Amino acid sequence: MSRNSSRNSSPHNAPATGSGQEVRAAAARALVPVITDQGSLAALDEFSVVARDRSLLKALCFGTCRSLPRLEALASLLLKQPLKRRDSDVQALLLLGIYQLLYLRIPAHAAVGETAGAARLLGKSWATRVLNGCLRRLQRESEALQEEVDQDLNVALEHPAWLLDALRHAWPQQWREIAQANNQPGPMTLRVNRRHLDREAYIEILTEHGFSGTLCPHAPDGITLHTPCDVSALPGFAQGHVSVQDEAAQLSANLLGPALAPRPGARVLDACCAPGGKTAHLLEQFDSALTAIDSDNTRLARVEDTLERLGLKAHLIHADATRNDWWDATPFDAILLDAPCSGTGVIRRHPDIKRLRRKEDIRSLAKLQAELLDTLWPKLRPGGTLLYATCSVLPQENCDQVSAFLERTPDAATTTPEDVAWGQASGSGRQLFPVEGSHDGFFYARLEKRPA
Repeated sequence: MSRNSSRNSSPHNAPATGSGQEVRAAAARALVPVITDQGSLAALDEFSVVARDRSLLKALCFGTCRSLPRLEALASLLLKQPLKRRDSDVQALLLLGIYQLLYLRIPAHAAVGETAGAARLLGKSWATRVLNGCLRRLQRESEALQEEVDQDLNVALEHPAWLLDALRHAWPQQWREIAQANNQPGPMTLRVNRRHLDREAYIEILTEHGFSGTLCPHAPDGITLHTPCDVSALPGFAQGHVSVQDEAAQLSANLLGPALAPRPGARVLDACCAPGGKTAHLLEQFDSALTAIDSDNTRLARVEDTLERLGLKAHLIHADATRNDWWDATPFDAILLDAPCSGTGVIRRHPDIKRLRRKEDIRSLAKLQAELLDTLWPKLRPGGTLLYATCSVLPQENCDQVSAFLERTPDAATTTPEDVAWGQASGSGRQLFPVEGSHDGFFYARLEKRPA
């Protein structure tokens, strides 16, 4: 089997569609900030296309970012000379065209013709001939060109060199599987709101509405759908019966359970709470007085919207968790610190991380994480629990971070469970890796404050 045919059988596949030039032009505009290191795909929803093309727009942009190192290597072989920076939109069209030819089921004539034609909508008719020539050459020489670029392991595994080196150093047995999982779209996993019903009852409702899914093996409220869908199509979504949340992220509520279940009305802090999935899950499971803070007011508004849909209440505060000016000096029984991190465990859901994250970012993030731990610890009552979490797979942010904290904090002790079926022991915590068709990469460490 040729390399090209192997790629075409991958989960990147999308059904053929007559999308037209408009969606390609919109995708190119959305990708320009990413490939020029100026922004992310966070504003993708602001790009207007007809309703039937929304899913294609997302598939094109996310898929191109997911395969970006390989696409750029191929683009450099196809172009006679590099495009100027002011023509980054043409570069984006070329990357989109390569992605369609190699990874999607879109007919080749549509991938070439519609992508090249989209240059006119960008006001660059001259680029139509350039794009046509490059993409038709790729059609003719696909196997040879792919074999040439794939001699570079970073290109073949579609990761920046610094990140692949970091994975290989940290996880010499698992690094390749982690990289390969990063290159596959993540599944759509639901969290059933147990205040309304249990997941066994909800999966029956899903079946009645033509959906199918599997109960998550580790998260007791989780269901992974066999085929993703728009949330508006989920029965009971608007009524707050179900939310979308990865299985690994759902484990935070389970880990805080021993600290909260025996204490109705416990004071709980969710630091760095946006976008609110873990906040909501804690409130669904436990009768607690929960305070949720975040430094980003826009993202905090999303938490408010989520809680309103679910019929839940929390005390929301726009504040910086590294400061003390928001705190009323009353200690908390439990603290969830879902710390800002590299996101290296959720690259498959945020593939622009491959381009936007830098090696030097890890040190600055680790410094912030340490500052958050040191600032929040005094706000925990003696005997209370702090759960440290990241969606990273890098030890500097995870096991190394917690080990350093334990060394400088005499009244901190680890209570991370060892008798669980998920993840693997990593220092004083547990590390989950991204798994194809299953959970994301995550790290948890549960810490108890020893009584004075």
